[in-house]
Amino acid sequence: MRLAEYTDYTLRVLMYCADRRDQRVTIGEMAEHHGLSKNHLMKVVNDLAGQGLLETTRGRGGGVRLLKEPGDIRIGDVVRASESDFRLVECFDESTSACTLSSNCRLKHLFGTALQAYFDTLDGATLADLAAASPAPGWVKAPSSRPLPIVRPRHRLVRRSA
Repeated sequence: MRLAEYTDYTLRVLMYCADRRDQRVTIGEMAEHHGLSKNHLMKVVNDLAGQGLLETTRGRGGGVRLLKEPGDIRIGDVVRASESDFRLVECFDESTSACTLSSNCRLKHLFGTALQAYFDTLDGATLADLAAASPAPGWVKAPSSRPLPIVRPRHRLVRRSA
């Protein structure tokens, strides 16, 4: 599963605004800071304003600021609102599924459980947990000093000579 760039930009805008709660920020400032298109960020900001997360003010001295406290904005809610499709496998949408295994397949249940765990984790985090000015959240573990295990493939691909 991969999040859309739109969701990435949405989270960046919210984190940037959370880090600067005491001031209005401009779309141009955020675009320059993140190296992103102003046009993309304008759409993101308009959507976030429509959701009641951002306040926008036009004109001289205008800008963008958070309307809610960062601790009241759950990351899971933000991701749900900005992503359009969480069908990990075809059978998640029964109206369009053509899977012949649906009657006895356990894959849908496995992926459904994994997706629920994903959202349980995201719902446990708020924008305050991601803001730079906030102390490190308790659910983020420090990197281990142990090296990661080497994962070897079960099957080796053998290249045949021509």
